[in-house]
Amino acid sequence: MNGKIFIIEDEPSIIQLVQHNLEKEGFIVSSSLNGNEGLKELKKFEPNLLLLDWMLPDLSGIDICKNIRKDNSFKDLPIIMLTAKGEEEDKIKGLDSGVDDYLTKPFSFNELMARIKAVLRRTNPTSVSDKLKFDDLNLDRIEKRVFRDKKEIKLGPTEFRLLEFFLSNPKRVYSRDQILENVWPNNINVESRTIDVHIRRLRKSVNIKDKKELIRTVRSSGYSLI
Repeated sequence: MNGKIFIIEDEPSIIQLVQHNLEKEGFIVSSSLNGNEGLKELKKFEPNLLLLDWMLPDLSGIDICKNIRKDNSFKDLPIIMLTAKGEEEDKIKGLDSGVDDYLTKPFSFNELMARIKAVLRRTNPTSVSDKLKFDDLNLDRIEKRVFRDKKEIKLGPTEFRLLEFFLSNPKRVYSRDQILENVWPNNINVESRTIDVHIRRLRKSVNIKDKKELIRTVRSSGYSLI
C-alpha cells in the first residue's frame, strides 16, 4: 500500500478516472464533490496527499487550502491543485496559498502520477516506493526485476503485473473480475480461464523449493497474496 489520497473535485468523471488509476497503483482513495463536505471527510480520512480542484461549487480551492493550512493537524499535508487556470499569475496565487504543486487541466494520468510521487518523496519519503516487498519476496518497479530470498525470479509481462498488483494489496482476496479490471484494463475479451493460467504460471515461479506458498486460492472468491 502506497498511502492514502483524498480528492476534492466537482467533476465525477475526473474522480472516477483518477481514483481507478490510483487504486491500481496501490493507493487507498476517497473523494468529495464539494469543498465543505470535503473538509469534513478529509479530517476523518487523514490522507497522505490531497488532490484539490480550484473551481468548486461552494468554496474555492484557494479558500480550502488556506483553511487546511490553519489546522495544525494538516498544515503539512501535501496538496496538488488541479485547475483549468493556466496563467502564470494564477499559478503563483495557488502556490502562495500553500499548495505544493499545480497541474493544469486537461492532464494525463502519467503526468499526475509523476507529480504525486515527486511530492510524496519530497514531503514523506516513506509513503511511496518504487520497490514492493512482502515476506521474502521483492519487486523492483523501475528495473522490472523480482527476487525471492535473494534469488531472481524471471516473469513474463503479465505475471509481473499480476504480482505487482498482489504486492500492492497483500492479504486481500480479489475475484477474477477484479483482477481482470486491474491487470487487463483494456482487454475486455480475456476469459476467466486465461486469468487462471497466468495465476498458475505466477504461482509456479514464486513458489521456490523449501519455501512456503505465497499465492493463495480462496474457493468461490478468488486469489490473494497469503
